[in-house]
Amino acid sequence: MTETKKGSFTLPGESGYEELTLKLADRWGADVIRDSDGTVLSDEITGAGYGIYSTICMIRDHNGWAKAHPEQLQQTFLVTEPGTAEESLLVIHLLEDFFEEQFCINDSRESVKYWQVYDRTTDQELSGLLWTYDAETGNVIISEAISLHQYTVSFLAYRIWEEISMYNHVTNHWEKEHLMPVDPRHEETRAYLSGWLKTWCENHPATTVVRFTSLFYNFAWMWGSSERKRNLFSDWGSYDFTVSPRALKEFEQQYGYALTAEDFINQGKFHVTHMPPGKRQLDYMAFVNRFVVDFGKELVELVHGYGKKAYVFYDDSWIGVEPYNSHFKEFGFDGLIKCVFSGYEARLCAGAEVETHELRLHPYLFPVGLGGAPTFSRGGDPVKDAKEYWNHVRRALLREKIDRIGLGGYLHLVEDYPDFCSYIEKIADEFRLIKTFHENGEVYTLPLRTAVLHSWGKLRSWTLSGHFHETDIHDLVHINEALSGLPVKVEFISFDDVREGALKNVDVLINAGAAGTAWSGGDAWADSRVVDEVTRFVHEGGVFLGVNEPSAKEGCHTFFRMAHVLGIDKDTGARVCHGRWDYKKELIKDLLPDGAGVRGKSGLYLTDGKARVLKEENGIPSVTLHEFGKGCGIYLSSFQVNCENTRMLLNLMLYGKKMDLRQKYLTDNPYTECAWYPESRQLVVINNSEKLKQASVETGFGVSRVTVQAFDTVIMTL
Repeated sequence: MTETKKGSFTLPGESGYEELTLKLADRWGADVIRDSDGTVLSDEITGAGYGIYSTICMIRDHNGWAKAHPEQLQQTFLVTEPGTAEESLLVIHLLEDFFEEQFCINDSRESVKYWQVYDRTTDQELSGLLWTYDAETGNVIISEAISLHQYTVSFLAYRIWEEISMYNHVTNHWEKEHLMPVDPRHEETRAYLSGWLKTWCENHPATTVVRFTSLFYNFAWMWGSSERKRNLFSDWGSYDFTVSPRALKEFEQQYGYALTAEDFINQGKFHVTHMPPGKRQLDYMAFVNRFVVDFGKELVELVHGYGKKAYVFYDDSWIGVEPYNSHFKEFGFDGLIKCVFSGYEARLCAGAEVETHELRLHPYLFPVGLGGAPTFSRGGDPVKDAKEYWNHVRRALLREKIDRIGLGGYLHLVEDYPDFCSYIEKIADEFRLIKTFHENGEVYTLPLRTAVLHSWGKLRSWTLSGHFHETDIHDLVHINEALSGLPVKVEFISFDDVREGALKNVDVLINAGAAGTAWSGGDAWADSRVVDEVTRFVHEGGVFLGVNEPSAKEGCHTFFRMAHVLGIDKDTGARVCHGRWDYKKELIKDLLPDGAGVRGKSGLYLTDGKARVLKEENGIPSVTLHEFGKGCGIYLSSFQVNCENTRMLLNLMLYGKKMDLRQKYLTDNPYTECAWYPESRQLVVINNSEKLKQASVETGFGVSRVTVQAFDTVIMTL
């Protein structure tokens, strides 16, 4: 790591800062220079001998076309806040609660036929004879309303300001024209976009890689009219922004049944990724995915025809582009780029079936970060941010090979932060060295096969529906983050997979989430075949590790359907008069590291008194272990990722499989981790804490002892 190596690094360049761009390209070992949203590259940069990434967003840089064809803008269903009738006449202004710079009502005849007005008190749709629409005021007038009943209107609206453009404008205080998203569902728009891309390729001979900012449809992000509630709804896995009268008509033709507004609105809850999907939702997702793949493939082939590679940036307009969908390879992408805050996002990228896997690191070179906190501005500390992000991502990089890393944003912002420039130089060299270890041979992995079970299965491998900071209330995202750097094999399976025999290749099965969610499974646990398969799996020697409300399903004889395996269940009110087993907390040597622990949950009780209580909170078990046949059930009332809990998770899996906790190539300090590359004979030890740590590692060559500085890495040849 003392010798700077070149390559595998993408640097954001910036016209007007040519000297800085080329200086840092050399210092950081960049082999590629890219533009970013809001920047361009000068001829001096593009002609400097580097590979050139050019960022394009297929659907948002075409305001001329959009204004000439406003009926071909992208759309979504919106629903008004419930209005309470105080008399028989109720007037509801459709856009009252929405950011009017984002939405415009589509009141065409084709659109209005899909509108629905609901009495939400009875949850019944009103006949079209009982309401009218006034185009001049944008109001729906309901006649014969029932006093004190609540009513909503679901309607189609054009999206007149593309959401990522909107975010960038607000974040950076841009004074630019608002970019509008066009919808390639329309043949005319597809023809226009194909022609535009052809001309673009001809006019950018220096570009070596066309960097698609995903493809056509953003995740749902609805803004409100009030600054007190600007974010009305956001879901990074939602398909709501793909809908239009054209799409609904084509869906009906292909699937033989019609969708309604309520199929999307779902009583105002929408169909968030965190809830189990139904048939109609899955059918519509498959319908959109097929369209995105077919048109996306055409564009990739067009790019290839000009001798350029095509990478996809898997953020922003990523709907229909999921890399774990069975059709993803059909796009023909040469690479996938993922912006990362966390280790599980790095693993998501690493597992995609493409030639090149690239991470765009954080912090992004913007004055402020996603949460509005300063980064490259007064009060910011980009070095601290970079260390913390790298600390999370590095764990995953030790387990799976990533081909490239890079940055994005305004390069000139780093001029006043020399320490940041030095730190990026350090991690670029560190990354390149670790990459060579992967290239020489596979990293050593414990003989422990882990499967995460939820409603989405493989499709949502290594994710929930967004970044960590948007989903951190869910136990499973913490589990994913912990797993991303552990030396175990990990896969993600669905309940259909369980029914089809997937557990034959699994040692530890993890089910984590709140009752009724996609992550716990909801109604899937009503199927006795699933219960039978998991029960047999454990009885024959497997481990079922449940977190929060695993296998929960109301209406059965137990709330946790796997209570007989876990030895613990939750009382939802039906057993308040029943007795409880007394217990004594057990201490199993070295199993739970000092400081490890989880939040307790009320209502938990032991089912047969045989579960061993390893931790408790306020007299309620929070970590338990229950022998069942040759295997066992392990229960955690919650899980929050940190160094101690990550080691606890690994220890519990090892102990459940009756494996020695002191395995080779594991550090003895939970604040540190290591990876062993047999072909290179390299041992990499990392410190995940803010303080200097010492660790010992039992290897095939004796015990190695090492001291590692805060957040640092030590590499040893054995």
